[in-house]
Amino acid sequence: MDNNRLAQQIQFIIEIDKLKNILRQTLLTDESRRENSAEHSWHLAMMAILLTEYAPSTDVDLLRVIKMLLIHDLVEIDAGDTFCYDLPANQNKALREVQAANRLFGMLPEKQGIELQELWQEFETQQTTEAQFAAALDRLQPLLHNQQTRGGTWHLHGISRQQVLQRRSPVKDGGPALWQLVEQAIEDAVAAGYLSE
Repeated sequence: MDNNRLAQQIQFIIEIDKLKNILRQTLLTDESRRENSAEHSWHLAMMAILLTEYAPSTDVDLLRVIKMLLIHDLVEIDAGDTFCYDLPANQNKALREVQAANRLFGMLPEKQGIELQELWQEFETQQTTEAQFAAALDRLQPLLHNQQTRGGTWHLHGISRQQVLQRRSPVKDGGPALWQLVEQAIEDAVAAGYLSE
């Protein structure tokens, strides 16, 4: 056994536990508290397992999708969670996340670190079917939470229908069969007063 390799892996495992401390704007569906990023990643991985039939292709690599979903927010350990509707905070988000990815994935044995960094980059660029499906799920999950919490963060921050439609647009390509669900949820939220016109 390579003790140095194992030590690097264990240190990374300990480091990523910090994701449990990164709070998102999204409320849990019972409205008891804000969701943390580790819970978000777990929820997305479960969604991928359950909703694979809605992927844009029948030959989507589910394991690759799950890997992307489990690592896509690890960079928030250093970069923090950036609220998607906070335009000023999003201006330097990419730089902060690249720096975080370099540090975090650089903790691992080289081959593993490169693999995870490439998966993270694949998710970010959304050029593959797997990344598009993963991104669609990432955009669908908060919509479901906001729907279940009577507008949740939408209502709190005065978010409009157009902002939500634009933010959820990756669902059109990454899970086209789910897009009707997104549109209906948005229309219902507007009708209920959870979203402004």
